[in-house]
Amino acid sequence: MKALCKTKPEKGVEYKDVDLPKIKDDELLVKIYKTSICGSDIPVYNYTGWAPRRIPLPFVFGHELCGEVVETGKNTKGFEKGDFISVESHVFCGLCYQCRNDQRHVCSNMVVLGLDTQGGFSEYAAIPARCGWKHSDNKLKEIASIMEPLGNAVFATLVEDVAGKTVFVEGCGPQGLFAIEIAKACGAQKVIALEGSPYRQKMAEQMGADAIFSPTEEKLLEKIKKASGDPSGVDVVLEMSGHPDAVRLGLKAVKPAGRFTAFGLPGSEMTLDYSNDIVFKGIKVEGITGRQIYKSWHVMEGLLRSGKINPAPIITHTFEMKDYEKAFATMMDPERKCGKVVLIP
Repeated sequence: MKALCKTKPEKGVEYKDVDLPKIKDDELLVKIYKTSICGSDIPVYNYTGWAPRRIPLPFVFGHELCGEVVETGKNTKGFEKGDFISVESHVFCGLCYQCRNDQRHVCSNMVVLGLDTQGGFSEYAAIPARCGWKHSDNKLKEIASIMEPLGNAVFATLVEDVAGKTVFVEGCGPQGLFAIEIAKACGAQKVIALEGSPYRQKMAEQMGADAIFSPTEEKLLEKIKKASGDPSGVDVVLEMSGHPDAVRLGLKAVKPAGRFTAFGLPGSEMTLDYSNDIVFKGIKVEGITGRQIYKSWHVMEGLLRSGKINPAPIITHTFEMKDYEKAFATMMDPERKCGKVVLIP
């Protein structure tokens, strides 16, 4: 089969023939329909940051995918040939303290598909059956590869109720754009967005943001509080960018006893005014990783099937997998003129 394979400790990958995966007794063989590029795929592609320490060579990466089950392991239950699935990329053990206390998203023995094990930038992939999300029909087929990242935004936004609250979304990459639409669909009084790319500012408006600011604007904190309608700040901050300046801004923008959701990943350690911005304000800081398995998936499917959200416009580019260089160049465009980028084998 054809796959995007990391073969050398340098930038780039090869589109080449690799062996068809042999499934284990608890796995499914899935024929990939679509797969999408995550921001975490960029360090793998460029072989920078954490990637050289984590990624073995040769390696097929990619963890946002959907497809048709073509073979089932003898110990799998609930799946049969022809089923169409999306994939939960976080492979949980089911046995540790976290898994046995409904915290599978932070499993002590977590393995991530396409980062720790062979992934889905390929024609076929071996998927643990416990990570398959079976679709009842084809209604969501065209967006099924982005349900994994959409679930991140569902978890980040709705870890607590947002109905009637002001929500400040920092960073309007796909995750931030998902979050804007989710917050509006779930009754947020007002959604304020922060984004520097004019392209993504327009997308934020399309997703329902009520006010949009650039990080370079003067008196930014003052403008955010004014837009919220409350001089003490916003009720909820969804920090989706990971930029240190955005983190510090968000902590100052959230009102006393408000909620700060930390999702974006800074590239290095940072300094914070811990006492004044967290302790004395009495705010709640929620760290978010992955999705609540499978609570986030059930909530997400309900929002999608009810028509409350439609993330399809966030998919701005689709490429055949053989055109991967164009796809990754689009993702890495410094002007950020893209939303979600999808590959078709």
